[in-house]
Amino acid sequence: MDAAINLSVRFVQRYLPSAFVLAVILTFIVFVLGITTTGTSPLDMASYWGKGFSSLFTFGMQMTLVLLTGYVLALTPLVQGWLNSLTQRASTPRQALVLTIVVSFVCYYLNWAFGMVVGAILAREMGRRVIGLHFPFIVAAAYGGELIRGPSSSIPLVIATPEHFLEDAIGIVPVTETLYAWWNVALTASLLVLLLVFYLLQKQPKNIIQFKGSAEKPLSGQASHDDRPMTPSDRVEHSRLPTLFLGLLIAAFLGGQWLEGSFSINLNTVILIFLALGLLLHKNPAQYLQAVERAIGAARGIIVQFPLYAGIAGMMTNSGMVTAFSEAIISVATPATFPLLTFFSAGLVNFFIPSGGGQWAIQGPIMMEAAAAIGADPAQTIMAFTWGDGWTNQIQPFWALPLLGVAGLAARDIMGYCLVWLLISGVAIAGTFVALSVFG
Repeated sequence: MDAAINLSVRFVQRYLPSAFVLAVILTFIVFVLGITTTGTSPLDMASYWGKGFSSLFTFGMQMTLVLLTGYVLALTPLVQGWLNSLTQRASTPRQALVLTIVVSFVCYYLNWAFGMVVGAILAREMGRRVIGLHFPFIVAAAYGGELIRGPSSSIPLVIATPEHFLEDAIGIVPVTETLYAWWNVALTASLLVLLLVFYLLQKQPKNIIQFKGSAEKPLSGQASHDDRPMTPSDRVEHSRLPTLFLGLLIAAFLGGQWLEGSFSINLNTVILIFLALGLLLHKNPAQYLQAVERAIGAARGIIVQFPLYAGIAGMMTNSGMVTAFSEAIISVATPATFPLLTFFSAGLVNFFIPSGGGQWAIQGPIMMEAAAAIGADPAQTIMAFTWGDGWTNQIQPFWALPLLGVAGLAARDIMGYCLVWLLISGVAIAGTFVALSVFG
């Protein structure tokens, strides 16, 4: 295993370009494939790219705010104290790995955005505090749980909702048959065990890369011009009242939703929770904005690259490439093999359209209507698609950008480890669907 890891790391570090350049290369590949496989003209492909470019603006802003508000929350004195307490429990690289993997995995299970921020910040703190820890290694370990599909997974939740857009084809599929099916719970638990075993069995490389950053300096929350008397506007900026009012306003809104029964964990509520906690736990607007200034640089990759993948999705969708690929899978599937083939096809398409909701809207109806037509199990097909959508995130820098931004690493620093974990987790997930097809 060590030889495979070393080979993978060397290969990725040598040949994987930056995340931005990779997005440009994927754009070129899809552009050429659209012309050669569907007969679409170059002008039309360019038009599809341009029309798709802005389709992820909302999602990109949500991801930017998730990262920003989560990072700002992590800089509050209370969370810094919690991180200090947690990291002090780890005195060796092995202990640091166990704590980081378990905490980030649980957080990913609850909500992937929450897990991304917590995992990134915890890995950063472990890298700063634990002597002899290979920093890219623990960042990759923190990212390993991202493939987990937990109770906030949108696709199973949509299919379980009355009047969803595929109800006429497959009906209502309750989450007890998808997310909380015994086999899916067992698969989730087994992946945590495999993730721990995979990283704990690896030897630290000879040339250890330590975390190069320094400890976060405490935020003062004081005016930068202490040499002159504070003006009325300065007093407002350094008063507790503005952030306290806004934080309590958000808390009241979320509490009202909870009482009404309309509260659900999604990107918007995660942002609001992070925002409210950050406002309440920083002592004044000045300190809060100091934290924002410190955190904003971590979001640069999201801002630049998300629109490029939206353009790729536009080309794949409008040229008919996704439909043609899905129909090719359907043509060779049987009721027993359909979930397994759905898993692999969703994983492949996800590499080019790394947005679960966008991919489901394009590919999902085709696959689910086919599942109903050939008699494949709809619950297994839904979860196969859901797992496939998350599986190849391990080698798709699109989803690692928030974590890499916080860690200050490039994609090539962690993708060698992620590539091997992709293969191991893929065997476990695919093996589950093979076993279900054989034993029912």
